[in-house]
Amino acid sequence: MKFETLCLHADLNEKDEWGTLTQAICQSATFVHKGVDVDSPYSYSRLSNPTRSHLERTICALEGGYAAYAFSSGMTAITVSMMLLKPNDHVIATNDLYGGALRLFNNVNKANGIEFDFIDTSNIPLIESKIKPNTRVIYLETPSNPLMQITDIEEVAKLCHKHNILLYVDNTFLTPYYQKPLELGADLVIHSGTKYLGGHNDALAGFVVLKNKELADKVLYYSKTIGGQLAPFDSFLIERGIKTLPIRMDRINDNAYKIANWLRTCNKIKKVYYVGFDDYKGHDIILKQSKGYGGMISIEVESEELAKKILRDVKIFQYAESLGGVDSLITYPMRQTHADLPKEEREAKGINERFLRISVGIENVDDLISDLKEAIYE
Repeated sequence: MKFETLCLHADLNEKDEWGTLTQAICQSATFVHKGVDVDSPYSYSRLSNPTRSHLERTICALEGGYAAYAFSSGMTAITVSMMLLKPNDHVIATNDLYGGALRLFNNVNKANGIEFDFIDTSNIPLIESKIKPNTRVIYLETPSNPLMQITDIEEVAKLCHKHNILLYVDNTFLTPYYQKPLELGADLVIHSGTKYLGGHNDALAGFVVLKNKELADKVLYYSKTIGGQLAPFDSFLIERGIKTLPIRMDRINDNAYKIANWLRTCNKIKKVYYVGFDDYKGHDIILKQSKGYGGMISIEVESEELAKKILRDVKIFQYAESLGGVDSLITYPMRQTHADLPKEEREAKGINERFLRISVGIENVDDLISDLKEAIYE
């Protein structure tokens, strides 16, 4: 089946006994065993639940993995993924990451003995120079959050295979509709399902998708040991969102392309970070490994006063954290997603008081441009 069909029918052969068109919400926490010596498919919802299992099979099919597991948030998914490491293991990670991931790595994983090098992972020779005997994982966001850095997944995968290192890729920004890291050589894919997969800002979720049985068994073990699985009702909401993923992503992609190009014409905008520009660093890699550019744009405006004016005066865009939903949002990373980073480190990356991150939604693009124009100039 093609991707658009998989979004609705990936689990076609797993219909419930009632023949429901929409996957039923199985709210039960526990299940009655069929007999003392009879294996039952479900026993306790921390281990597995029919609604969540249906969603997991769908995500697995979309990413082309061996298995997928659904969690209560993207951060839970990252946390469980990092449980595959042990003290004194070394991780090489993209130096521009979602602030929550940085908080976890710097304040929890480091305290538990994991070593990190945060570098520009678009520089393949630099990655290889940082590999050590205890390097176990290379962790990528591409495009990265919020500076939109691009990393060549296939080239990093070659390095990983050469040195027997696992490759983790956070695929939240582009989704499996536009980018499939496992096909490019990654071993483990992470999603914040809260974002584009759910798409409506009404449920938190996270996913880990594995390439092989060995990794899947390990993640399953830590999942059932730690907990944090996605609840049945939230599984239903994310499943419902996935049905329209291709339609939403295409509209968002088209809107973002027009908005980014308009922003480049604004004399009050000093820099536009958008991977769809022909002259953007890494654009050739995006064309090679992705089918679209996504809906994320970051900008640096001429002053702190203008940044605050935009946040205050937009009407269709909403000043809110998160991304990837049908509603267009603007985030102030220095106060929201990256507030926990030390000021010097944050500003060294370019995340300053003039920096804004835009998540483009599905509204009429002319209305969105007019909204920004009024907020910037009037």
